[in-house]
Amino acid sequence: MAVLAPRALSPESEPLVGNYFIAAYPPFSSWRAEQVPALLDALNRAETKAPLGLYVHVPFCQKKCDYCYYLSFIGRPAAVIDGYLNKVVDEIALYSERRAVAGRPLAFVYFGGGTPSMLTSAQIRNLTGGLKRSLSWKGVPEVTFECAPRSVRADFLNTLRDVGVTRISMGVQSLDDELLKLNGRVHLREDVLRAYRMIQQTGFDWINLDLMCGLLGETDVTWRETVRQVIALAPESVTIYQTEIPFNTQLYRNLKSNTLPADTVPWNVKRARLDYAFNELDRAGYAVVSAYNAVRDPVKHEFQYQKHLWSGGDMLGLGVASFGYFGGVHYQNAVTLESYDERVSESSFPVWRALALSERDQLVREFILHLKFGHADSAYFRSKFGVDITRAFAEPLYELRTERMLTCTAAGVQLTAEGLLKVDRLLPRFYDPQYRQLRYT
Repeated sequence: MAVLAPRALSPESEPLVGNYFIAAYPPFSSWRAEQVPALLDALNRAETKAPLGLYVHVPFCQKKCDYCYYLSFIGRPAAVIDGYLNKVVDEIALYSERRAVAGRPLAFVYFGGGTPSMLTSAQIRNLTGGLKRSLSWKGVPEVTFECAPRSVRADFLNTLRDVGVTRISMGVQSLDDELLKLNGRVHLREDVLRAYRMIQQTGFDWINLDLMCGLLGETDVTWRETVRQVIALAPESVTIYQTEIPFNTQLYRNLKSNTLPADTVPWNVKRARLDYAFNELDRAGYAVVSAYNAVRDPVKHEFQYQKHLWSGGDMLGLGVASFGYFGGVHYQNAVTLESYDERVSESSFPVWRALALSERDQLVREFILHLKFGHADSAYFRSKFGVDITRAFAEPLYELRTERMLTCTAAGVQLTAEGLLKVDRLLPRFYDPQYRQLRYT
């Protein structure tokens, strides 16, 4: 990728607050409670050949980071956590009884949070053992477990290895102590180095380190030094997200009350820093495989979660507020511990809202998600949907081609280096009219 000089964009195209990263289409705000029966219908259909994955939400943290918008709970006692994990096991048992789920092999399992590494070894064994009783993990290619540096410990890592975890994803964000403190992180640089050494010594052959560019108070100097140190550690993959300011975060509340301890980083500067990191990773032998990921060995370490979910695969979202996608239906679970517990205790699916996608919706969804890889293959969409994507999306493709964000040929669509850095800003151009003016969440 070529290094980009920061370029100012109009305020209309670069809002300071709100969700930047696009995870779903149509937008979450279009999902409705009255659509929940569509999920139940999908679960009762005949078995499908689509790959199936699990996402397990562990919503407990020591402290909520200032930029975090994921649902999490602070300071809950062990009994509450134990009870919650038992309900997750009960929830997967409900799914395993449905015709479209029973007996299907798993393509991936992902434990996210919150801070899953807060769980004790006994809690991890009880949770994974309960999940395996409902759906076999035999031969599953990828089991990912998120962790925070300060909560990494020997017994925890040994337990993860024993239960079948294949990839550790550690939230580093930065290796500058002052930046970490400024953005509400509880760990420091030394915690990262200690945890990383322990993970390596335990024998995991895939360690992913998460970074965030554009943290509050970040400079070119601090960012470049973090990138240098991460490359020196030589993890199997590096994931980098551009810092955003969602509405339901402490960062947003501080911005509104004029109490931010440092200036926010403009979007054009964030993208220039991301571009710098990708170039440095490329020089170090990594391959940039999406708008967020660089991998040392793309064949050996392929992100199964992205590969399948972004191509229409099914994913059962387990736990409070968890998101899932099954049989062409988006859904989200109940968003309080009490309502989630109550529904599962009644042997009912704890689903709060859902949306059944039309064939057109599914086409748009997969097309924009494939663009996150940097390309969309014409043959793939012609085979799956019977559609020529260069005609189906002719108008926005023409606009973005003239803006030098992508190239378009009979073979498909390829984002330019600049287009890949801006991909989440570009994707709404492809939304159908009824979804364009909706708030994302």
